[in-house]
Amino acid sequence: METKIKIEKVSKIFGSKPKSVIPMVEKGMSKKEILEKTNHTVGVYNASMEIKKGEIFVIMGLSGSGKSTLIRCFNLLNKPTSGSIYVDGEDVVRYNSSQLKKFRQDKIAMVFQHFGLFSHRTVLANVEYGLEIKNVSKEERREIALKNIESVGLKGYEDKYPGELSGGMQQRVGLARALANDPDILLMDEPFSALDPLIRREMQLELLELQDKLQKTIIFITHDINEAFKLGDRVAVMKDGVVEQIGTPEEIIETPANDYISEFIKDIDRSKILQAEHVMIQSNALISLKDSLQVAVKEMQKNGISSVFVVNKHRRLEGIVTIDDCIDGIKDKKTLPDVIRDDIFTVSKDEYIQDIIPKALETKFPLAVVDEDQRLVGIILRVHVLSSLV
Repeated sequence: METKIKIEKVSKIFGSKPKSVIPMVEKGMSKKEILEKTNHTVGVYNASMEIKKGEIFVIMGLSGSGKSTLIRCFNLLNKPTSGSIYVDGEDVVRYNSSQLKKFRQDKIAMVFQHFGLFSHRTVLANVEYGLEIKNVSKEERREIALKNIESVGLKGYEDKYPGELSGGMQQRVGLARALANDPDILLMDEPFSALDPLIRREMQLELLELQDKLQKTIIFITHDINEAFKLGDRVAVMKDGVVEQIGTPEEIIETPANDYISEFIKDIDRSKILQAEHVMIQSNALISLKDSLQVAVKEMQKNGISSVFVVNKHRRLEGIVTIDDCIDGIKDKKTLPDVIRDDIFTVSKDEYIQDIIPKALETKFPLAVVDEDQRLVGIILRVHVLSSLV
């Protein structure tokens, strides 16, 4: 994937003489010691990362970890004390005021935690605001705003005011407003943390669905590890202004970089993070609809299994046969189509373990993992589901 944003050794120190503090950090002084000695606060220190075009990149950490300070460096609401931020190969830290204004208007947008809506403006007027600032004609900005209001599920609420909407609906307005400028990059600073759990889950799913259509580069801030691992293609974990580890959710779970990361992830609900593709195995034991029952029996004997999936010539799943049904069928001179079963559960590669568990407990056969064309891509045994939770 193409690199959209590259962060190189970015530090942000708050105080009257921020650059004077960097040597102290380099010597290993803690954030607390520096604050007590110099009255300067280390927001971020020496952060480096690459963010790919079209990915959801999550920055997470506890309160005070520096995650919100860092995200505000991307659009220079916080100008870094040192380091570079390259967007499409250009160091935006070096932008003059006119370049920065254009960058913020055209390429990057932000969705805030507390919505940031104008209470005196309708939903439509709120969404139009950024386009109005850019002097887009009334007719064009209305058309764009209505399209984005519909995309976030608020069609019919155009003339309502923020005070008439629920928290989740207000956040949708904020998202529509950010999307109206058609930015390449979307910054989301704990956008769902003020919502109740049910609405928060709905918004997470809606964001994933929207991203599937729009393919924006999204930088998402959260303190919730389950949210981070659910949404993030990759995740950066921060502590005391320092990036401790960057990786996919699976990489961080399987190979934590240090004791802090291990402690951080120990209470994670893996069933909400891991998907079918993470626990499935390839099955070499398959038979075709054209095969005989004797071939099916030999295939099961060879692989030490008591059932085998049946596919057509395009590997499309047709069903499953068991050793008992095959043996009885041979005695009764039946063919494979006579004994094939279709009482099997199928799952997609992106189904979460929490949704697979009931199927695994109910079925007496392996779960079949299929693609959108019902081609068999893997199988999941009950033991795979259970072992993934440990």
